[in-house]
Amino acid sequence: MFASDDPYARRMAWRIVALLAPVAMLNYLDRQMLASMKFSIAHDLSGLTDQESWGRILAAFKWVYALSSPLGGFLADRFSRRWVITASLLIWPAVTWATGQVATAEQLLFTRALMGLSEAFYIPAALALIADFHPSTTRSRAIGVHQMGIYAGVILGGLGGYAADSAALGWRGAFELCGIVGVLYAILLALFLRDAPSTEAPSKGRTSPGASLKELFGNRSFVLLVLCFTLPALSAWIVRDWMPAVLKEQFGIGQGRAGISATLPWQAAAIFGALGGGWLADRWMRRTIRGRIYVSALGMALFLPALAGLGYAPSTGHLSVAILFLVVFGVGWGFFDCNTMPVLCQVARPDLRATGYGMMNFISIGCGGFADWGFGRLRDHGVALAAILGLLAAAALLSIFCMLLIQPRTEAAE
Repeated sequence: MFASDDPYARRMAWRIVALLAPVAMLNYLDRQMLASMKFSIAHDLSGLTDQESWGRILAAFKWVYALSSPLGGFLADRFSRRWVITASLLIWPAVTWATGQVATAEQLLFTRALMGLSEAFYIPAALALIADFHPSTTRSRAIGVHQMGIYAGVILGGLGGYAADSAALGWRGAFELCGIVGVLYAILLALFLRDAPSTEAPSKGRTSPGASLKELFGNRSFVLLVLCFTLPALSAWIVRDWMPAVLKEQFGIGQGRAGISATLPWQAAAIFGALGGGWLADRWMRRTIRGRIYVSALGMALFLPALAGLGYAPSTGHLSVAILFLVVFGVGWGFFDCNTMPVLCQVARPDLRATGYGMMNFISIGCGGFADWGFGRLRDHGVALAAILGLLAAAALLSIFCMLLIQPRTEAAE
């Protein structure tokens, strides 16, 4: 990492964050667009006749993403993080454009699987690159600013319902337009993105894949972090992927309004949560090495009332109640999300950061795919929304205990 007292180093470190945040936005824009456009896409394509079928479409992306993440992380630790990121973004526009051309549910399943392959190479490399440039004193804030790009992408994707209902654009035109934007930004990124200086970057090529995994999973704190990364994320995937449809069905509102109501409140709250959680964690770290752990646990604790409230909201008949608890969920997610890579930096060596994050993605997002499929299946069988969200709240509660059991390394080792 760069020295924190070097003005040029500080500018370069934040420039990297500024370049990567729009990539994060694009990565999540297409995911949320799909969720927001569910009813238009299902009407246009054959083979999407029930909730479980749609759950399989959502799950296909996650399963391929999960399976590809360890490879993406390993390559980012062994080669140039810059070029792994750029290659990921170069593939993204082609697949996004192709999504707008599909004619059947099977073709949509295929393009979502390809998108999972493209995006799996981005997050482990990007977060590891930010950690390379940022010292411990700014790391949580830097990750938090980057994650704001994700939240902005979900918010913009939430407008997909309006785009799908527009005669001038439609859901196909929206995907095609995003593909064009992705091509232009990939060129910009290739010109200006840089790796950390070789004298500071993690050493490359010293550890085999098998030895890397043995070291990571032989580390009790890493295993606990994987559980903490997986259990709360189950509820986040359900809220992100299914809430537009849930709000439309439960409150009898239009597709466009449901999409923005399901995304804007909690993602806007997540932006404030990430900024506040990053600032709080970096300050708390001055007093205790467990500062980031405590902020993450606090964020997960907010999931409990949020999920209970979301399960209760439909019985009130008031959309505003659901929005209130989505805001609580968003603040908790921001606190948690901005500290995952910084906590990983406290339990794993620098040259295993991207590999470690790739493995965390593999397990977490793979389980997220089953959560998406399972949610659709449970809803098809008439299981109450409150009961499903109660199970997710129990998983979040368990993750709090796992987080508090993590033993971070000393600050000097980080």
